[in-house]
Amino acid sequence: MKLTNVAFKAYDVRGIYPTEVNEELAYRVGRIFARKLQAKKVVVGHDIRLSGPSLVKALSEGLTDGGADVCFIGQCGTEMVYFATTFLQADGGIMVTASHNPKEYNGMKLVSNGARPISADTGLKEIGEEAVNNEFKHEAVGTVKCKVCQKDILQDYVKHLLGFVDLSKLKPLKLVVNPGNGGAGPVFKELAKHLPFEYVILHEEPDGNFPNGVPNPMLQQNRQETSQKVCQEKADLGISWDGDFDRCFFYDEKGNFLEASYIVGLLAEVFLAKEQGAKIMYDPRVRWNTEEIVKRLGGELVLYKSGHAFMKECMRKQGVLYGGESSAHHYFRDFTCCDSGMLPWLLVSQYVCMTGKSLGDLVAERMQMFPCSGEVNRKVDNAQVILQTLEKRYSDGKIDKVDGLSVAYDKWRFNVRSSNTEPVIRLNVETRGDKQLCAYKTQELLQLIGGEEA
Repeated sequence: MKLTNVAFKAYDVRGIYPTEVNEELAYRVGRIFARKLQAKKVVVGHDIRLSGPSLVKALSEGLTDGGADVCFIGQCGTEMVYFATTFLQADGGIMVTASHNPKEYNGMKLVSNGARPISADTGLKEIGEEAVNNEFKHEAVGTVKCKVCQKDILQDYVKHLLGFVDLSKLKPLKLVVNPGNGGAGPVFKELAKHLPFEYVILHEEPDGNFPNGVPNPMLQQNRQETSQKVCQEKADLGISWDGDFDRCFFYDEKGNFLEASYIVGLLAEVFLAKEQGAKIMYDPRVRWNTEEIVKRLGGELVLYKSGHAFMKECMRKQGVLYGGESSAHHYFRDFTCCDSGMLPWLLVSQYVCMTGKSLGDLVAERMQMFPCSGEVNRKVDNAQVILQTLEKRYSDGKIDKVDGLSVAYDKWRFNVRSSNTEPVIRLNVETRGDKQLCAYKTQELLQLIGGEEA
């Protein structure tokens, strides 16, 4: 099968298995990774996708042929590879995952020592070119082939997560949680042993067949079951995750799905109460709520382009305490500047306990002050042409291109960008206290964008 570099994206490797991502490609990535990093020990894990074990086997052969021992941590979440890379003092880590993509996809997320991300800006592009264009012999480069060992890091990882909350401040809450047959179920159940909460769990068993649909709560059709269960159980809040659980999503006590930008603002409050004047990072898609909170509380705003590898790099360079994206990625300085889908729900639950307010009450005023559309995706064939058309159409607004196209007016603004991982355009609209204007401008922009629902 002819290899192409189509799967090498801006900040990870991701494509359809086995045409775009396959065992030969995985072997080559491992081989090149070991050599480029001069790695002696590399952490490897995989998510719940059916092709994961086979890709891990080939990847591990490439790593060991390239001179690195492999610490295999099994089926896990992406953040567990980040944690293990640092905890085990490895030279790098590779997570075999396609995150929230449909089940026919797979891929890899690569980090160097200290869980530093490897993106197109920091070597991923070169790895892709070499993997596709060079010839490889499937044999060890040295006289002795390196080894693969299995390591269970679950208890150490859970202990690290629990260190972010004060267990004495937690009160009995009732939570509805939905791993969506992704990888979050086993980790959640282990954390739950240490917490005073009552749980109602949906689709807890990991299953790469995705019997209840792809675990991606960004899709509106995937929210209804969790929302209804929160209402039926009279729970205090609901939580769901994507497949590799590096993103966490929330529902209030009335079953309302909460856009991630409001959670970013809420967590900014939490961290600025702990460290006055700290830097808070955010992305350009939805801005105004976070900006108002951080400025009012005396924090320092750091705006950067979306994408987990880019955000982590910015976080390290600028000394950011906490950062969040509208896509529900949340980044923490004390979690090796990486994103975690487990820490947000622990911290939000603790905040609900400490304030004595419901989650809905904590964000209600913010939602009225800064209504937003939520991210709307459209499949299109001509993304760049559309961006040019929109820039011309709204040229009387304040334009910036930190990430895609953002245009701001006094009462409303929008961001539209091409996805780095899928053939879609992503639209976000927000206003200052005007829900009707938000709905009107969203429809206006969608008519100009065209395409099909994604």
